[in-house]
Amino acid sequence: MSKTVVIGMSGGVDSSVAALLLKEQGYNVIGLFMLNWEETDENGCCTAEDDYADVRRVCGVLDIPYYTVNFAKEYMDRVFSYFLTEYKAGRTPNPDVLCNREIKFGPFLEEAKKLGADYIATGHYCKISHENGVHLLQKAKDQNKDQTYFLNQLSQTQLADVLFPLQDMEKPEIREIALKNGLATAKKKDSTGICFIGERNFRKFLSSYLPAQNGKILDLSGKEVGMHEGLMYYTLGQRKGLYLGGVKGEAEGGRWFVVKKDLINNILYVSHGDEDPLYSTSCEVTGFNWIPQKPAKKEFECMAKFRYRQPDQKVFVSVKNDGGLHIEFAEKQRAVTEGQYAVLYDGINCLGGGVIERTDGAWTPNK
Repeated sequence: MSKTVVIGMSGGVDSSVAALLLKEQGYNVIGLFMLNWEETDENGCCTAEDDYADVRRVCGVLDIPYYTVNFAKEYMDRVFSYFLTEYKAGRTPNPDVLCNREIKFGPFLEEAKKLGADYIATGHYCKISHENGVHLLQKAKDQNKDQTYFLNQLSQTQLADVLFPLQDMEKPEIREIALKNGLATAKKKDSTGICFIGERNFRKFLSSYLPAQNGKILDLSGKEVGMHEGLMYYTLGQRKGLYLGGVKGEAEGGRWFVVKKDLINNILYVSHGDEDPLYSTSCEVTGFNWIPQKPAKKEFECMAKFRYRQPDQKVFVSVKNDGGLHIEFAEKQRAVTEGQYAVLYDGINCLGGGVIERTDGAWTPNK
């Protein structure tokens, strides 16, 4: 009797092809569409309807059953509330990491078990390996699409019965397979950015949930060069949306970009041309989730990413008594951002990740 796999289907090409591959491998495949965000557009239509329509079309072609489940309340409580709290605190959160831990490998797993799942599957680009009872999260073949960064908070329990059908495939192959098999999602554009915001204006979206407070923009000397629209709209290294083009001296020495946010005084600090103030030498990390197990040594060397698609960076890690990490950079790092995740790697194995609380060695204003 074939094993049952419940696959999370988003209405995108990746999960569509993942479902196809599982069926070809002989599994009893069931599609499950998650509604995580309830909102209507200006015409009163649910914005998730198009995605669900694509799921229906794909499942029809594959001749597999499909269901939908509403996790909007769970998403609001477990992910979106954290997202707003972090932005209010002047940080830059990564809700996609939390969505994986709290939704896609949480309530989704429970729902899949109700449908009789032996395994769950997703269209993520990453590998899973089971060695001596330990479940290892590993980088995908397609390094440009590898998504282990977003799965850094998963536990051993969550990884125990997971299949990643796309682990040895590259994106062009996925499109080709979808076209060859007549899947409606073959030419569908990849989703970008935060899932529940989509292609909308980010500032307009955020302002409907958090009140913005205008404030001063100062250069590194303390001179006022403009006004900002609310610190939550800006992140380290940001160049667009500063509207400082008319400031004297703009023509010489490059563009303006964000260097620091002073939440207490509601000041945005910017630099003109000189990027050195953006570079830091180390960071402090909290809430670290060790995927295989905690390391035997308190101090060790490995590789790290501080943002998605960043090339691996050599680091020196010290595990503190409270479980937090102090991470020294072998080379100074640009725009390491509070609220984002520091994710550690040993070769292809993802060791886990935690939230960047603060950086050291970067520019700070003279008080």
